[in-house]
Amino acid sequence: MTKDDLQAYSDAWNAHDIDRIMTYHTEDCVFDTGGGTEKYGTRFSGYDQVRKRFIEVWTDLPDVRFEQGSHFVSGNRGCSEWTFLATRPDGTVIEVEGCDLFTFQDGKIRIKNSLLKDRK
Repeated sequence: MTKDDLQAYSDAWNAHDIDRIMTYHTEDCVFDTGGGTEKYGTRFSGYDQVRKRFIEVWTDLPDVRFEQGSHFVSGNRGCSEWTFLATRPDGTVIEVEGCDLFTFQDGKIRIKNSLLKDRK
């Protein structure tokens, strides 16, 4: 994985292109969300479960996008920093900074660990 790969991955998210997004993930991928009841947020494991959760993000927040992306890769680890923007069904606008910490395996994303600022 390269910095350019992470930009292309981000572009796929902004295009809401689930098929292209999932080409970047291993079959046994893990997605740890930015919130949840566990120390790691909420965990989704395996290709099908992760794919389903990603689609739910667009169902819940149809205009979601990631802007001001900045990416780096070092060995089998990488990071994407971004501003998460979306509108809730009640019209409330979400704007929050966050990042994804990645662990790579065989040139694909094995673990996507999302971290978000908590706005009150």
